[in-house]
Amino acid sequence: MRDAYIIGAGQTSFGAMPGESYRSLFTEAVDHALESVPAGIDADAVDEAVVGSLGVGGRQIGLSGPAVTEHAGLHGVPSARIENACAASGYAVRQAIQAVRSGMADVALAGGVEVMTDMSGDAAKYWLGVSGETEWERLTGTTFAGVYAQMASAYFDRYEATPEHLSRIAVKNHANGAKNPNAHLGFECSLEDATSAPAVADPLNLYHCCPTSDGAAAVLVAGEEVVGEYTDEPIRVAGVGAASERVGLFQRDTYTGIDSSAVAAAEAYDSAGIDPEDLDFAEVHDCFAIAELLAYEDLGFCERGAAHELVESGATELDGALPVNASGGLKSKGHPIGATGAGQIAEAYKQLRGEAGDRQIPDAEVGLTHNVGGSGGAAVVHVLEREVAR
Repeated sequence: MRDAYIIGAGQTSFGAMPGESYRSLFTEAVDHALESVPAGIDADAVDEAVVGSLGVGGRQIGLSGPAVTEHAGLHGVPSARIENACAASGYAVRQAIQAVRSGMADVALAGGVEVMTDMSGDAAKYWLGVSGETEWERLTGTTFAGVYAQMASAYFDRYEATPEHLSRIAVKNHANGAKNPNAHLGFECSLEDATSAPAVADPLNLYHCCPTSDGAAAVLVAGEEVVGEYTDEPIRVAGVGAASERVGLFQRDTYTGIDSSAVAAAEAYDSAGIDPEDLDFAEVHDCFAIAELLAYEDLGFCERGAAHELVESGATELDGALPVNASGGLKSKGHPIGATGAGQIAEAYKQLRGEAGDRQIPDAEVGLTHNVGGSGGAAVVHVLEREVAR
């Protein structure tokens, strides 16, 4: 099986985009990805395209892949949509990598798009809720904030973490997002702001929750035989892992971890031949601050029950031993559901190429992205590494 490389990646700004459509946003992201390829590339070099989207608002649910790829100039390219809730474009990237590794494509494009801000609050809650377990969660009134609040309560009951640790994660991610021109909530906040905010679902408050966003992201993947045509400093896909879990929280064995994340991470580390200690940074799925806290343990950054100690140590800060969510994460950068996973890859690509501006992590060589669907029904992890000049 041949190696696959990220040769380009781009995204739109994330936020409220009343003048844009899902087609125009996806086209902008594809243009940015094409422009980011060091030696240049034309759209007609793309052999395959995979688009991640939940389809919030019911936009073009059927044939939504061709609807956006044709608009973006990928004429005649086989394209399809993948839906895996918030992990949709993370899985799209995985499928593009599979297409390249198998030899079915020399260059594949994976992307994602979502428009979420042009509807009422009730409509938005409905579309967010469709990724929850239908019979016993969604139809009984449980929201995603409520599900993650249950996870937070269970974690606080079992371990020594407190809501203040979640607030400290929010402060960190806002500080990073303030350095990201593409961030939806690109402003800093104080610990007082993040601890005294209005409650959303106890023990989670407003600053523990990510925004709903519009946006798109796109990633270009190339095979080892052709990568030299596009760059002398490729970003190698060192490892990939993915797993599924029961959709309903009540169906699982534990509330204090996400098994799909742990299984996906173990597979990614094994295929990359590395351990968590080898990482220089990570972009993790922090739809709620408790999700980032759980990810520290699920991804092997620390022992079970010790995530709050990692927060207190400062290790996950931008200047720490393992910076987490230098982009601002979902909390600050934003969460356009279908675009989030590909957006994480775009951030990792920038970091590994030394192009992340004020939030650049010095000498970054190995990075991880972690994308979760719903409350853990699906997860996908990618390990990327910078190669020396070819």
